[in-house]
Amino acid sequence: MATQHSRSAARLMMAPAVVLLLGWMLVPLVMTLWFSFRNYLPLRGGDLGWAGFDNYVRFINSSSFWPSVSTTLIIVGGVLAITIVFGVLLALLLDQPMWGQGIVRILVIAPFFVMPTVSALVWKNMFMDPVNGLFAHLWKFFGAAPVEWLSQASLTSIIIIVSWQWLPFATLILLTAVQSLDGEQLEASEMDGAKPLQRFGFIILPHLSRAITIVVLIQTIFLLSIFAEIFVTTGGSFGTRTLTYLIFQRVLESQNIGLGSAGGIYAVILANIIAIFLMRIVGKNLDA
Repeated sequence: MATQHSRSAARLMMAPAVVLLLGWMLVPLVMTLWFSFRNYLPLRGGDLGWAGFDNYVRFINSSSFWPSVSTTLIIVGGVLAITIVFGVLLALLLDQPMWGQGIVRILVIAPFFVMPTVSALVWKNMFMDPVNGLFAHLWKFFGAAPVEWLSQASLTSIIIIVSWQWLPFATLILLTAVQSLDGEQLEASEMDGAKPLQRFGFIILPHLSRAITIVVLIQTIFLLSIFAEIFVTTGGSFGTRTLTYLIFQRVLESQNIGLGSAGGIYAVILANIIAIFLMRIVGKNLDA
């Protein structure tokens, strides 16, 4: 058992890393909070003094605020639905014995390691281009007019691109859960006459519930700050402006640091509300 001396030594050795980590997180947050109460316009006079809650009122009363929040939630919900459904299907498929199983698994997981900007450019130019894209050629092959994805179905396009990036992550987590499933239980249910859908609904899906909640929690945290895919493809046009992209426009395009910082605090509040809600769900599933 660890003695009091060894525990104190462990705390002492961990202290520099903890202090550095706290500083790494708290300093930007404190600076954002400070600037959110200031009239700070770098190209129009710099720091013009105290603004109070004016930046918060202006940001939330902006006609773009609530549409950006709803767009963010739609993208998050759409990506979660696609990655969980197809992640479960891929996990079940990859768990089956097949030739070259290891290579297939690597190919399925590979998109997760592609940079968001690169994957967005690939989808924009190779798949969704209305003239030379793969989808355009398929539409022409079947005698239909090509779809201008990034303008006519912009939100759907963003969801498809982001889902392609996050599907490998969900598949990997769910595949690990599928592999931990008791095979004897499935064999016993099959001998008792249970059909494949019954085995999936009453045995496999409940077993995957914990893995699904973990996937939902982790992906939601990252998806709330989606930016690169929108910047590369639509530039926030055609109803794809998320809260993160709106903050970017206020800070860099409008050069209003105070207003953008207030938006950043709203983004932190929204992320914490959703995280607390999801943690309650995860906690219930993990305790079950």
